[in-house]
Amino acid sequence: MAERKILAGPAVRRLRRAAGMTQVAFAQAVEISPSYLNLIERNQRPLSAAVMLRLAERFDFDPRELERDAPGGGMDALRRRLADPLFADLGIDRTEMEEWVAAAPATVEAFARAYERMSEGGGAGGGAQVTPVTLVRREIERWRNHFADLDAAAEELAEELRLVSGDLYTSIADRLRTRHQLSIRVLPDAVLPGKLRRLDMHARQLQLSEMLDSASRTFQAAYLLVQLEYRNEVMALVSGAGFDNRTADRLFQRHLTSYAAAAIMMPYGRFLRACDQTGYDILVLQRRFGAGFEQVAHRLTTLQRVGSRGLPFFMLRIDRAGQISKRYAGASQSLLADAEQSCPLWRIHHAFAQPGQTMVDLVAFEEDQPWLTIARTVQGAAYGAGGKTAEFVVALGIAASHAQSLIYARGVSLELERATPIGPGCAACRRAECLQRSKPPRGITLQFNERERGLTPFEFQRN
Repeated sequence: MAERKILAGPAVRRLRRAAGMTQVAFAQAVEISPSYLNLIERNQRPLSAAVMLRLAERFDFDPRELERDAPGGGMDALRRRLADPLFADLGIDRTEMEEWVAAAPATVEAFARAYERMSEGGGAGGGAQVTPVTLVRREIERWRNHFADLDAAAEELAEELRLVSGDLYTSIADRLRTRHQLSIRVLPDAVLPGKLRRLDMHARQLQLSEMLDSASRTFQAAYLLVQLEYRNEVMALVSGAGFDNRTADRLFQRHLTSYAAAAIMMPYGRFLRACDQTGYDILVLQRRFGAGFEQVAHRLTTLQRVGSRGLPFFMLRIDRAGQISKRYAGASQSLLADAEQSCPLWRIHHAFAQPGQTMVDLVAFEEDQPWLTIARTVQGAAYGAGGKTAEFVVALGIAASHAQSLIYARGVSLELERATPIGPGCAACRRAECLQRSKPPRGITLQFNERERGLTPFEFQRN
């Protein structure tokens, strides 16, 4: 933290106003002069590590949240944009980025907005609309996929349900029946074709497909309970996002409802303690909380409660073609979570040939630090319904520097030189001698030498 320069004037100003304090009183609380605070709030001075620490101690505030309103979304967001192959030949390092942010924050913000528009395919002045999926993903990332108030409410409800019965599904069914006059009925696949669940208000039934496994049935029941009892909390977050897009609203609402349902199944405090006790053994966590591999993996990306944090994981879900259908960066800030497509050199693809087996790999993304990844196949919801199947690989990743306590790191060398070098998909990767390359990188000029033939059909200048 001491090496980072964060310009977060709007966030500091909002924190001060929320506390109802003048600049003089707030400056005294964090032991700086009012004039220095004024410069911070106007983005003319970065926050020092000491000031951030005092803000966290005296206002119970997460220092990483201060970066959300920094120019361009902060240094990590700026670094991800400048990792685009378009800028690879410029050699921009972190020091240069920090100097740019400090000297011209408004220009950095302008660059960030222009880049986002260009990346959506609109071109300069094209007026392209950002897709609803992208809008929702940005909002989830802005919160680092941790919604503290919703998580706390779900944890409180989970403890109430625990007092009713040791079996969560039974407790939820009882609550739906007694408080909402709704029963749960499991129906044959032929009676509920193409559906996982249906709420029949005429019959006062939550109807679930027989093809759902026990973890999925519990999740669907919890999902309805959240819809009935925490709609106001969910809609407050949706309203606060300010999408001005009905589809984005509905997508975000679905994500938040699913988030709370998973939090009921895996209450924050008990789940985090179990993670610490087991070395994040996913199989044990599945059994202990009656959840599926994908549910546990997603939950691991959300453990960012102030004062009680879990490890910073990211999660990806891919299909056999390497297309990414789910991605959550969480607090990891990993460039791997932003890759256009999964790299074929990444051993997570081998998991398709070994269904149900957990595969551990150490990878390095371009010049990044090594990352320990854990991958396993999962089946789509209602696997086998109607004679159809869907199969994916879910991968969790964590920086090797955080991985020593994991059960999956035992006997694994976490040194960078032992990592498999991978990229963000061929079109965005600038590794020059990759035997697996299927297309040249964007924004480069191919080189040709009729007297030689390289290992790949695409020769270009190494950066």
